[in-house]
Amino acid sequence: MTTLLVIAKEPLPGRVKTRLTPPFTPQEAARLAEAALADTLHAVAATPATRRILVLDGRPGDWLPSGFEVLPQCAGGLDERLADAFAHCAGPALLIGMDTPQVTPELLTVDFTGCDAWFGPAQDGGFWALGLAAPDPALVRGVPMSTPETGAVQRERLLAAGLRVRDLPRLRDVDTAADARAVAALAPHGRFAARLARCTPVGSR
Repeated sequence: MTTLLVIAKEPLPGRVKTRLTPPFTPQEAARLAEAALADTLHAVAATPATRRILVLDGRPGDWLPSGFEVLPQCAGGLDERLADAFAHCAGPALLIGMDTPQVTPELLTVDFTGCDAWFGPAQDGGFWALGLAAPDPALVRGVPMSTPETGAVQRERLLAAGLRVRDLPRLRDVDTAADARAVAALAPHGRFAARLARCTPVGSR
């Protein structure tokens, strides 16, 4: 089976989901981030895996279900932090972030038979998932992150290394209020959708 990794930040006001402010307050944005992280972790917890690892910037809270190892993120840019996360894995591994609370165990149950990598493109041009049959930090290190070309560059890096790549469905990250509404509609019964329903955007107060 596969090691499942989630890379995340502790959901603290002013440190997460800053593009949600406005229309939401920093406290509401942090609560939305916590709900997105909780939905993500529970989907991972329900997925068959060899190991489940939370690679965390910060400290775990009561949103963390049982069965996870917690590793601190290393210093450096996002590419360095992703590379370091893969360095902790000896066998097949799938890494995701905390921005896709609509993710399901079915999406995360990947089979590396006949392929070397799984790639999950994001709607904003990045990627929400990266799976490697033989984790090699060099496959991620140096890829420019948080640009509209990040996903294309990362996927090309895999192909240039001679890997056989399979694609996961394109998902929408939660970055803006419009993203939040769209993602909540895709998973209306999740913690994220419930939390969004309790938030009041500026101008509606």
